[in-house]
Amino acid sequence: MDDDSTRLLSVAERLIKTARNAGADACDVAVVRSFGRSVSVRLGAVEDTENSESEDMSLRVFVGRRVATVSGDIHSDPQPLVERAIAMAKVSPKDPFASLADPDRLADGSDDFALDLHDGTDLSTKAMIAEALEMEDAARGVEGVTNSGGASVSAGASGLVLATSSGFAGHRMRSGFSRSVSVIAGTGVGMQRDYDFDSRIHYGDLDRPEAIGRRAGERTVRRVNPRTAATGRMPIIYDPRIARGLVASIVSAVNGAAIARGTSFLKDRMGQPILPAAFTLMDNPLMVRRPGSRPFDGEGVRGEPMPLVEDGVLRNWLLDTATARELGLRSNGRASRGGSGVSPSASNVMLSPGQMSREALIRDTGEGLYIDELIGHGTNLVTGDYSCGASGYLIENGELTTPVSELTIAGNLTDMLASLTAADDLDERFSIVVPTLRIESMTVAGK
Repeated sequence: MDDDSTRLLSVAERLIKTARNAGADACDVAVVRSFGRSVSVRLGAVEDTENSESEDMSLRVFVGRRVATVSGDIHSDPQPLVERAIAMAKVSPKDPFASLADPDRLADGSDDFALDLHDGTDLSTKAMIAEALEMEDAARGVEGVTNSGGASVSAGASGLVLATSSGFAGHRMRSGFSRSVSVIAGTGVGMQRDYDFDSRIHYGDLDRPEAIGRRAGERTVRRVNPRTAATGRMPIIYDPRIARGLVASIVSAVNGAAIARGTSFLKDRMGQPILPAAFTLMDNPLMVRRPGSRPFDGEGVRGEPMPLVEDGVLRNWLLDTATARELGLRSNGRASRGGSGVSPSASNVMLSPGQMSREALIRDTGEGLYIDELIGHGTNLVTGDYSCGASGYLIENGELTTPVSELTIAGNLTDMLASLTAADDLDERFSIVVPTLRIESMTVAGK
């Protein structure tokens, strides 16, 4: 445990003692800390450099069946904060489900070294600027690129220190490094913009700046002079960076809070097929070097690998303690901390890949659309209705051909998910890992 974590845990434990002495039946203290550095460049010149550091503390107190959460300065006198929290709790509505996590569910609070989530590489501002310029130069060097939206590089870390009156004390820290660049190709009304990026926990795992820049330039040039596709129903293939959003809709729909509120189109589907039988959707917080990994959740509970969907069948909700009790279940270690308290969230989500390569999936499709950009957020998680602006490429005779834009694609998630086919190209850089996905048929509004 580093010196800062030891210091923050000591402060948190003193605050808990103060709250218990003041009349709280139970309480916990969470400190979210972060620090980072970022630079951005455009057209070969530095536009911005930024350094940030924060420590945000929240105290959650329970008085009978009433609960309140307040935020404060960890360096200030704890007594006024405690008094305010207890006063708020006493006038809050009763919540029969609110409590700390069950003691038998708590992790041991040990360091998260086994998950390899922290890289202490200290990048200088000068080195970050050099990387951003290299990225932008590579992107602008692609024939057909006419302008730049800029390039950025960032590095930092964030972590959680958590202590509870039930005896849990732990900390976790995760580093993060990223590179991104966007450019413009074409002129006048025919201009198109695209981007590429990489984001990793460990600096050494990042794609090279030159490779990221070159991909961004090539993607952008391919989009020039798009046309509009014909209106009708047709197969749709989602590029992995768009397919992540589709799977994120499943993750949101199986969040226990949405189930308890009755605001999910999957609320009555537990134990039923929602995906083809070939698919399993796992949530695993214990993966090495993955951005969603954590040795314990926002309540101190250790989460285990868990299928959300197994062989196509919906098997589990994402649950924190209060939501689980409301549904007559037990927490599965998926709590996250936020400014307003605790709520369920996923960790690392992975959809099982298919057997075909991306190219084979496109050939097998024959005629349709390949979508690599969506515009707007058109998902209604209560009904499953889905409608988004889109752009991408025509699929003709099993090949990507003409770029297309100014499209609207629409369907219902129930039907879309039931007709999925997957390629084998998992992109494992992100907390939601999916391959290229094909939806059998969607409505396309074009010309």
